[in-house]
Amino acid sequence: MDEKTLIAKRVALELVDGNLVNLGIGLPTMVATFLPAGIKVFFQSENGLIGLQPLPEPGTASESLTDAGGSPVSFIPGAAAFDSVASFGFIRGGHLDVTVLGGLQVDEGGQLANWMVPGKMVPGMGGAMDLVTGAKKVIVAMTHTAKGAPKILKKCDLPLTSVRRVSLIVTEMAVIEPTAEGLVLRETAPGVTVAEVVAATQATLIIPDHVPEMAIA
Repeated sequence: MDEKTLIAKRVALELVDGNLVNLGIGLPTMVATFLPAGIKVFFQSENGLIGLQPLPEPGTASESLTDAGGSPVSFIPGAAAFDSVASFGFIRGGHLDVTVLGGLQVDEGGQLANWMVPGKMVPGMGGAMDLVTGAKKVIVAMTHTAKGAPKILKKCDLPLTSVRRVSLIVTEMAVIEPTAEGLVLRETAPGVTVAEVVAATQATLIIPDHVPEMAIA
């Protein structure tokens, strides 16, 4: 199993039947593929969709039906389309149950930096600032390191997406919960030791007496 699949499968276990969920561009979109049996959630996109789903079969894409990242999608029966003003009303009004976003860095305070790549032209943070601030639960789905360098830091040195503390960090090595006391190591991935997680993490981790192995959807 590759790293991104493992992360997406673990994140999928955090979703509850009936949730209204926003999936960020990239790795987070994979979560929709791994929903546990019997769980039905409603996926929302910033550009004005509730009830989107991946294309059921190749060759059915429409240029006028895309998610916020421009990737083609389809609708479930009963889906709704509306303008971006209403869409951000859902987000800013606290009506989203969960958002799943990628991350460049997360620090000991649980603050996320996920929109500026040094040395590269970027269009801006898009809806990430609103999503991190407005969603009831914020899950960061990202690889634990980048080219061997830790991404979970004592302090982010990239611009923050929001000052709000995220709810959960899921990587290919661990599940980490940001709390008022600090970052708590909740689970390790199959075959990964606590010592290996600590070695790959710049931030200080709070380690309970028992750290279970990560469940996979």
